Amino acid sequence: MDAHREREFEFELPIGYLDADGRMHRRAVLRKMTGREEAVMADKRNRNSGARMITELLGSCLVRLGDLEKPGSRLAQALYSADRHYLLVRLREITFGPEMQGTYSCPTCQGASVLMEDLASLEVVSLADGALPEDTVVHLDDGYVDGEGDVHDTFVFRPPTGADEEKIAPAVRENASYGKNALMARCLKAIGDMPQPRVEALGTSIFNDLTLKDRAIIDRALNNGGPGIKMRRDILCDNCGRRFSATLDFSNFLSPS
Repeated sequence: MDAHREREFEFELPIGYLDADGRMHRRAVLRKMTGREEAVMADKRNRNSGARMITELLGSCLVRLGDLEKPGSRLAQALYSADRHYLLVRLREITFGPEMQGTYSCPTCQGASVLMEDLASLEVVSLADGALPEDTVVHLDDGYVDGEGDVHDTFVFRPPTGADEEKIAPAVRENASYGKNALMARCLKAIGDMPQPRVEALGTSIFNDLTLKDRAIIDRALNNGGPGIKMRRDILCDNCGRRFSATLDFSNFLSPS
């Protein structure tokens, strides 16, 4: 019998954590989930907020981040969303293995396609050593028309963090579209030459007024253009043969495959 079996695993974050002294920490050490994490996921306080649950899971299982020992939930909350999602996938992988069953509903025929996902094969895009995350500049086709009739077609977004995800959780529970608007509004840094106080005053109403085409442009830019683990899946419907795109199904996160 083996005297020692590995329980801790080291990974490199796609972005990393920049501390108050300007040091970047990218090497993360995770331990396998235990019964403690099962209790975290069963806690009603966490079940009402997926973002809060991720914070608690990572805060519990993140052993070390760079030079920082036992980072805890506060640091897990401060991580970029791209790093949080990457760590969540790796946490599931080291605990149960790389295979995870996912079920996807076709938007055309509503048929269910069941796939065995290989988490280890998911594409990961990482920043170069020493690089800092950049803002995402999005050029819209139709643009936002303000009260004076001026059209603004350049939006600038910063990368979201766990704190942003937790803040918008009530909006997500009420309506997924409201949640998306709230997250975009929190991360919006600029709209062309519009004064920043005016941008902040408009809040989520900006995104309600955008055309669906422009909203799709923003969605693609924010979800496909930056560093992180690529969680969009290209699915071929077993029932009607149509191809569609879906986010990786995590409903079997705690179920060994």
